Amino acid sequence: MCVLMCDLLRLHEGMKVLEIGTGSGYHAALCAEIVAPEGGERGHVYSIERVEELAEFAKRNLEKTGYGNRVTVVLGDGTLGYPPEAPYDAILVTAAAPYIPESLLVQLAPNGRMVIPVGSLYYNQELILVEKDEKGDIRKKKYGSVAFVPLIGRYGWEHQSVS
Repeated sequence: MCVLMCDLLRLHEGMKVLEIGTGSGYHAALCAEIVAPEGGERGHVYSIERVEELAEFAKRNLEKTGYGNRVTVVLGDGTLGYPPEAPYDAILVTAAAPYIPESLLVQLAPNGRMVIPVGSLYYNQELILVEKDEKGDIRKKKYGSVAFVPLIGRYGWEHQSVS
């Protein structure tokens, strides 16, 4: 799934990427290897994690494996995106949303791409590729059924709806 998502985003060297849901930091490191290879053009990955313990775990993993200068882990509500570094060439969402948050669409750069699972809490989710053209028009395409954990936050599933 990680490779498919990176492929759909058409990641390449020099891009600025926003990842929602850092987890262990593995997928952020994979993205950084593509957009910011050692000695290459400086792309960067910003990754938002809502669980403090996971954010700290990911930071340690990324530092130990040499990605600390190419990935910035932010503690926060991923449904809000990360406006201080917007716009992003690519947005990668690793948790299922009930709908595509407008807050992420506005942070997607012209000619940018976003991959996001959308659907119900645990089942009946579709992997959606969102493309924004140079005028800001949005196009969506489905890439099959998936099963992801819920995207928790203001523009995702509320805490009480997943307990």
